[in-house]
Amino acid sequence: MKKTKFTEAQIVFALRQADTGVTVAEVCRKMGISEASYYNWKKKYGGLGVPELRRLKQLEEENLHLKQLVADLSLDKQMLQDVLKKKFLRPVQRRHAAQHLIDAYRISARRACRVVVLQRSSWSYKAHRRDDTALRQRLRELAHVRIRYGCQRLFTLLRREGWADNHKRVHRLYCLEGLNLRSKRPKRSRAAAHRLERVALQRPHQSWSMDFVADQLFDGRKIRALTIVDNFSRQCLAIHVGQSLKGEDVVAVMTRLRQQLGVVPERIQVDNGSEFISKALDRWAYDQHVTLDFSRPGKPTDNAYIESFNGSFRDECLNVHWFLSLSDAQEKIEHWRQEYNGFRPHSSLQNLTPDEVVAAATTVELQNA
Repeated sequence: MKKTKFTEAQIVFALRQADTGVTVAEVCRKMGISEASYYNWKKKYGGLGVPELRRLKQLEEENLHLKQLVADLSLDKQMLQDVLKKKFLRPVQRRHAAQHLIDAYRISARRACRVVVLQRSSWSYKAHRRDDTALRQRLRELAHVRIRYGCQRLFTLLRREGWADNHKRVHRLYCLEGLNLRSKRPKRSRAAAHRLERVALQRPHQSWSMDFVADQLFDGRKIRALTIVDNFSRQCLAIHVGQSLKGEDVVAVMTRLRQQLGVVPERIQVDNGSEFISKALDRWAYDQHVTLDFSRPGKPTDNAYIESFNGSFRDECLNVHWFLSLSDAQEKIEHWRQEYNGFRPHSSLQNLTPDEVVAAATTVELQNA
């Protein structure tokens, strides 16, 4: 609304002059207005004093301001309904939505950013991305060779090769290349795809087996035992007992065995437990050139050697002894392990002990050498 140049007191004075007998034409000449303006004043403000007239103008200004706010909010609502047809989360999507509002509704960039909740700095940002052609090419090559490897494992392989890119960049390129493992194959086919060919055992330390056995102390506290067996001689190489064993603990036990025996196996048969699929054990196996042979899910017979040993271990040791503490359990279990290797006859070894089989195999190797 156009604001008048006359104050409230001047308008009331003009109206009262006409009431006292001065002609309308004379009042209009003195005020410098037309007769139409005078009659509009009289129709609108007739009978009002200066305070009432001032209050009326104030209410008119507030009403105009409220109407403008309602119009702005209605427009914002309409614009939001327009851009919210598709959900946008990333800044680039919000920039596209803001540009659409500017083109469609002819509003300022500031208002468009406020509607889509976008920072002005993000609106003005121009991306300067580097060339990722080489990294994307290598990522495709690894994914083509390791068809069942996800983004995390491919990232680990890239780090081994010396790529310094972080996991977020690798994941972004992984998604852009469309390498996501979306399809779920049948359980039997998926299990068969992970099974490696089993070769005939000819000497000690050619293939080991590992697994975990759970038990508890006398007071109910849980303990776990990592069992490691040589598949050729059936010799129990180690039983590590603890309350919370992780992949790093498995690596520590394997490192200790390497220092004691001076050898590492060509292959280790394990199940799909979280400790055996950890990055720590995968890194150790890669550095030592050891193949991790995972059994099929739901098929414990794929790792029959360690499952048979665990049955004997539970039947002859865990179910017989009463463990008072963790150290007591370690002592009793270690004693049973030595007895198992050096005294207990093994039916599959023609009633020989595992230590006798190892000694015989060592003698044959020395003779052949």
